[in-house]
Amino acid sequence: MKIVVQVKLVPDVVQASALERTLRTVNECANRVSAASFQVYGLKGSVKNLRSMTYGDLKADGLGAQAAQHVIKRVADAYTTVRANIRAGNLGGEGSRRRRKAESKAIMFRADAAHTYDDRCLSWNYDAQTVSIWTMGGRLKNVRFACSPTALTRLTECRQGESDLVLRDGKWFLIATCEVPEGKQYEPKDWIGVDRGINNLATTSDGDNHSGRRLDRYRRWQARKKAEIQAKRTRSAAQLLKKRARRESRHATHINHKVSKTVVAVAQRTERGIALEQLQGIRERVTVRRDQRARQSSWPFHQLGAFIAYKARRAGVPFIEVDPAYTSQRCPRCGHTARNNRPSRDHYHCRRCGLAGPADHVAGVNVRNRARSAWAFVNMPPPVPT
Repeated sequence: MKIVVQVKLVPDVVQASALERTLRTVNECANRVSAASFQVYGLKGSVKNLRSMTYGDLKADGLGAQAAQHVIKRVADAYTTVRANIRAGNLGGEGSRRRRKAESKAIMFRADAAHTYDDRCLSWNYDAQTVSIWTMGGRLKNVRFACSPTALTRLTECRQGESDLVLRDGKWFLIATCEVPEGKQYEPKDWIGVDRGINNLATTSDGDNHSGRRLDRYRRWQARKKAEIQAKRTRSAAQLLKKRARRESRHATHINHKVSKTVVAVAQRTERGIALEQLQGIRERVTVRRDQRARQSSWPFHQLGAFIAYKARRAGVPFIEVDPAYTSQRCPRCGHTARNNRPSRDHYHCRRCGLAGPADHVAGVNVRNRARSAWAFVNMPPPVPT
């Protein structure tokens, strides 16, 4: 399976200037290629068409052969992504404002957008922790990088494919692709059902609760600070808002990593599988009050599910997603399903058999029970032909 490892580059003043000039030049070239592609092919420019149309001009601008190829491929991939989003309806229906905006102009790349390097343009010296990288001013050698011992080991053993050069807040990073082996999947003895929510990020069928109260309080504090900064309406205020948004995103990602690591470790230790609800499209299905919209839209349930899924694959833990319908209203003991079984957000009380307990724990138990039947159905032997 593919994962990424991020290392921090530590260039000197001369090296940093060469990297900045390279990034600015390749993105200017990408903008020219994008404009030419949109003028001739609209949103349907392919790598083959763009190569025959723009490769000579890119070489004349001073780009190396591999750099020119990567610029062309970046532009073609960007238009492929736009077409995929249109087909999936992510930009709205036909005639919607977002879709018209995407279809009416060429894609533009930021001056500091990431650029892709392959092994011909970038080489690694793991022992000295340096890289040799292509720039517009020639090959830069002995550019130092810093990372943790775990990341260095992973780079040494598993790095494959391309790496991205990124400039973020004045700091340089290389994001390398690594192909790590997946753990051998075992036959689960049972399942751990995980119910995801906003107040409680994850509640398992064992009763373990990973509360989201601190994260929610942190988001509310950030929202108040952002409102104060936004009221100033200055350029520096806009830059500060972007910086705080990235910090908030990193904090939420860190929390999700901690929760997912704990859930997968418990499942691996007890030789059980992990079951989640399929929550795709929940933001479109569920409506909330105006004052709750920001809270729901910042709910990182998809990221938490993705982290649990890939960590489970690495550890060899079976993973399955089940139907989420009525998991918070169904009684796991008698099967009675009714809305009034859940009189409040935190409490569950079955009106038929009297089973009571925390609502998220009951939902986790229902997810576990559905995983048991779903796994048995998936692994059922094929019927014998008559």
